[in-house]
Amino acid sequence: QVQLAESGGGLVQPGGSLRLSCATSGIIFGIAAMGWYRQAPGKQRELVAGIISGGSTNYADSVKGRFSISRDNAKSTVYLQMNSLKPDDTAVYYCHARYLGMDYWGKGTLVTVSS
Repeated sequence: QVQLAESGGGLVQPGGSLRLSCATSGIIFGIAAMGWYRQAPGKQRELVAGIISGGSTNYADSVKGRFSISRDNAKSTVYLQMNSLKPDDTAVYYCHARYLGMDYWGKGTLVTVSS
């Protein structure tokens, strides 16, 4: 059974930082393409950042230079380091795995950026 479990969300002031983690099980993590998506109230879910098995990354324009995605294959975990957070970054952040042609999602973790 594939499981993705996000952690690290919370309330942070504008300009602050958070690091999200997504621990996985049930997959051969090293060959999975991993990503972080987010969904703000009233908006569609959007890709924030992705990282493939070889380590190449891609980012939404809105987070380039502020967010960084990384993976630890030994721990089967993907991370999202978020710096210089803005109120517009407020959303539920979801971990995503593309593995053997199938898509898997975590339950999400809420990030609120507010003073």
